[in-house]
Amino acid sequence: MSDTILKVKDLRISFRAHGGIVKAVRGINFDLKKGETMAVVGESGSGKSVSVKAIMGILTSNAIIESGEILYDGKDLTKIPEEEFHLIRGNRIGMIFQDPLSALNPIMKIGKQITEALRLAQHMPAEAARVKALELMEAVGIPHADRRFNQYPFQFSGGMRQRIVIAIALAGDPEILICDEPTTALDVTVQAKILDLINQIKKDRNLSVIFITHDLGVVANMADRVNVMYAGKIVESGSSEEIFFHPAHPYTWALLSSLPDLQTKERLISIPGTPPNMIYPPPGDAFSVRNKYAMKIDFEKEPPFFKITDTHYAATWLLHPKAKMPELPEVLKARINRMRRSGLIHE
Repeated sequence: MSDTILKVKDLRISFRAHGGIVKAVRGINFDLKKGETMAVVGESGSGKSVSVKAIMGILTSNAIIESGEILYDGKDLTKIPEEEFHLIRGNRIGMIFQDPLSALNPIMKIGKQITEALRLAQHMPAEAARVKALELMEAVGIPHADRRFNQYPFQFSGGMRQRIVIAIALAGDPEILICDEPTTALDVTVQAKILDLINQIKKDRNLSVIFITHDLGVVANMADRVNVMYAGKIVESGSSEEIFFHPAHPYTWALLSSLPDLQTKERLISIPGTPPNMIYPPPGDAFSVRNKYAMKIDFEKEPPFFKITDTHYAATWLLHPKAKMPELPEVLKARINRMRRSGLIHE
């Protein structure tokens, strides 16, 4: 798993809006390794989905890629023409969208939607595409595929619609699969089945997966690495074990503390305040106004990444040699201990 398949370097993306220029992504860097699952976690508006839409080349017309590179197969995806991108999007890089109902054409039979994806990606003749579509439907766990082939999206449950979307994403036989909050619209039991399916498909096809979510709990048992985003920046990056058992940024502490925990009767913890207005990004650490551990420098100067281990970095002044790192909140300590005992994450 040492080979880098995708590299994002100093990516900065803004959007033209009525009130000004929204600075959505502000200089992010990450590598995706062959065969790994990398999670990108953060609140709505942190820049997660914008980042992966840039990788897919599906940003809206008011988007501006101000700088940076997205390197894949020796090419910078921010600079290649649409004709060339068309050969990559949906073929070598597939994507599962958040809302399966809006991702599917409501007036087209699902079999036709899958076969069209196959014919577009692999230039299959109609009958071969039909056979392959049925195989994909069975592979993603849709029962009675031959009968359901001619049904419409409204005739499927939310979980089954998401399985259809996954089948379409696999039609081009991609090597990278981007999952943009694929379980948000699903109930908990269906969510678990979809996560298991994505995990199994990843193993069977040796895929590299980018998993976007606002919920750290969703990726607890499937991510190899985690990037935590806030206000358009990655504020902490590490292995799944490092992020869950040794979090270093106060924002990561807050995200972990706010996870619902059915094993206790504690009140649900919330993160105070709201994310900043990205037309006017705050100086210093963007999380400072919501951070009870913030120091004077947090309001004045942006923190660099501090190295914790060879794989774990966090952008917080609390890691400066002259700063005094506070103890983890008691609720977070208790939660980490319960995760250790449960074996959900292995150190």
